[in-house]
Amino acid sequence: MEFLETMKNVLILEAKALELAAARITEKDANVLTDFFKTLKERHGILYFCGVGKSGYIAQKLASTFSSLGQPSFFLHPSEAMHGDLGRLSEVDHVIFISKSGTTEEILKIIPFLPFGVENCLGLLGEKNSPIGDKCNHVFDCSVEKEACLNNQAPTTSSTLAMAMGDAIAVMYEKYIGLSKEGFAKFHPGGILGKSMRLKVSDVMLKADDCAKASPSQSLKEILIEMTRLPVGGCAVVEGEALKGILVEGDVRRTLTSKETGLETLASEIMTTNPVKVTPDALASEAFSLMEGHKPNPLNILPVVSSEGAFCGFIRLHDLFKEGFN
Repeated sequence: MEFLETMKNVLILEAKALELAAARITEKDANVLTDFFKTLKERHGILYFCGVGKSGYIAQKLASTFSSLGQPSFFLHPSEAMHGDLGRLSEVDHVIFISKSGTTEEILKIIPFLPFGVENCLGLLGEKNSPIGDKCNHVFDCSVEKEACLNNQAPTTSSTLAMAMGDAIAVMYEKYIGLSKEGFAKFHPGGILGKSMRLKVSDVMLKADDCAKASPSQSLKEILIEMTRLPVGGCAVVEGEALKGILVEGDVRRTLTSKETGLETLASEIMTTNPVKVTPDALASEAFSLMEGHKPNPLNILPVVSSEGAFCGFIRLHDLFKEGFN
């Protein structure tokens, strides 16, 4: 019980620190950021994040976050900067310093050698009135009452707040540039996150030539032969190119077990005439939601039709699972 309470207290303490920081944010903070982003975009600058130790890891994460939003961003290690990496920076670039104390010696050493002035510098600092704060155009208050560490030493509450403040700045940037889901997918094409915003039904579906097809007047016997030749889990019932309905394996089983003359049954008698369907240019994630969310049972296969109603193929739940949707 003692250990459980310790864990809970950490979360409570850090949550309280975030709430207090949110209450401290002012309209001036937002306006400074707007001007900061405006200059950065107009001058096509690179955004650097600079910190040491735990603050350095936070800087690396925030640089990665901004890059995924389309803003070229990199981590600048102050010690490496003093040994040549300052050559990366130009006068159009901007930097955000991260420091709990505001006195990080390595950061203070590089500031005189930056190719730009105070106006291009922001701080995420635990001490606003500090040597680093004096060298920044604006400081975001990341002060905390105490660390969650039992000895009030290891960066815990302070590192959580610095990370969260950086995330808040990143999301404001996202809003400032009006980044859409499609725009985000452009910078994040990999993984299920990218696929959910980029992959289209046409990228995953089975084309019409690879799918079983039958006319409304064909018998179940003929349909079974076609479904055996092209075993995709369903058969499209078409007239010309127009989709009139679909048959799935369950329809076949039910017909064969309920009718002595089941094999002579016509497609038009047992097909689903108004199936759930998608278009080729729909997102694969939308198709997945339609299939998984169908009540009372999920759908294993969906017909894909053009805007004119022509049958284009099938998309299967199995194939979406293979793409990583779940």
